[in-house]
Amino acid sequence: MSWSPPTVTPLPEHAIDLPGAPAAALRAVGAAAEEWGADFEPRGTGGELRLPVVAGLRRGLLSGPLAIETAGAGARVVFRPAAQDYHLETSAVAVLLIAAAGALLTVAWPLFPQLLPVAALGAVLALSGWFLVVSRLRGKGPAEFLASVAAHLGAGGGNSGAPGGGI
Repeated sequence: MSWSPPTVTPLPEHAIDLPGAPAAALRAVGAAAEEWGADFEPRGTGGELRLPVVAGLRRGLLSGPLAIETAGAGARVVFRPAAQDYHLETSAVAVLLIAAAGALLTVAWPLFPQLLPVAALGAVLALSGWFLVVSRLRGKGPAEFLASVAAHLGAGGGNSGAPGGGI
């Protein structure tokens, strides 16, 4: 049995084609980055992007190079995440654990009749997990960021035909 190093799967690249000049796309990337609270350091026809992301119960930061290339009559914005850093929302996990305990209490009272007086509390705890955490889970990542770039280009450049312009 021999040891082999773990394989690292590269993060997928995200791209969007936009109408207009690459300079206008660069300005739209800067405006979208400011709106998202991202750090964008422009360098030539691109730059370095550190993008805050949300993936369910995880929050984090994706960082990597962003390139703006000429593509036909428009521009192509390509984000290649090179590093990711996620952390778990511990408060949401704690609420879900309390909700799971409430759900168990609600289900267990027929087996243990002495739990009947607190079965309603168990139901309330179980539903609170849904209303406080599960119904509010969102995903916000590079694809949504690029749609925001397209929206900024459509609004700022007067081009309402930009993809994602109605977002």
